[in-house]
Amino acid sequence: MSGPKDLDPSSRRVMIGEELRHARERADLTQQALGELLFVSGSYVGQMEAGTRRILPDMAVRLDEILKAGGFFVRHCTKANQSKHPEYFAEAAEAEALATGIRQYGAMLIPGLLQTSDYARAVFLDYQPTAPDQAIEELLASRMSRTRLLDHPTKPQLWAVLDEAVLRRPVGSASVMAENLQHIANLVRTRRIIAQVIPFAAGGHASPHGSLKLMYFDDAPPLAFIEAPVTGLLLDDPAAVNRLELSYDLLRASALTPRKSLALISSVAEDYAHGDHETRT
Repeated sequence: MSGPKDLDPSSRRVMIGEELRHARERADLTQQALGELLFVSGSYVGQMEAGTRRILPDMAVRLDEILKAGGFFVRHCTKANQSKHPEYFAEAAEAEALATGIRQYGAMLIPGLLQTSDYARAVFLDYQPTAPDQAIEELLASRMSRTRLLDHPTKPQLWAVLDEAVLRRPVGSASVMAENLQHIANLVRTRRIIAQVIPFAAGGHASPHGSLKLMYFDDAPPLAFIEAPVTGLLLDDPAAVNRLELSYDLLRASALTPRKSLALISSVAEDYAHGDHETRT
């Protein structure tokens, strides 16, 4: 087997996933059958083949043994698993880059894909006030590289639901907030994203107690990612993903319409810009 060269990690995983599919088919194994040999689900095998899940080192050893791959997977999994993102988020970020559809809920902060550079820097400084400048700049570069996903005119299709607290909680400064909320409003006006806001008046709602991201793919089952400060959980279990999809649908049902949400986002942005922002409606 020849190996992919000079590729970024996510592209490398796609190429290795294709090799995995070919090797599995040569061995006359279904995804379910190979999954049983690896002690994972058939859908997990499908996600590895699609490049949306990593091939972990111990699994690479088993794949080489089962598929008689001559050490191919062990040789290539290390490079494929390299990431510029924090370890807890690395696999989710790589799946995000391959997603054709994303459903995002922001409970406390503007989601990373929608953050401006100044807002993201303020977030990192709030969480790591003693970190050296270089560490902050590396985190910022990683965050901004993710936002470039939205440079594509249609993919991924992004639907964001934001708690009103995300709009009202000042991060950085009033000008930073105004800029980022105007950025979101512009993405909505150009029909690049759909955004809805859950108003304080909605009261309690179906929040998963953290930020939630649902990711959809053309050739693999959906994934869910629940994020909290410096930790996160990537889920592929169909029952768990289905439950979080229901939570997301309930969140959307609690939110203002997209039109009213845009009006609120724009209004709060103007308040920040003119220095008359209030913390609550």
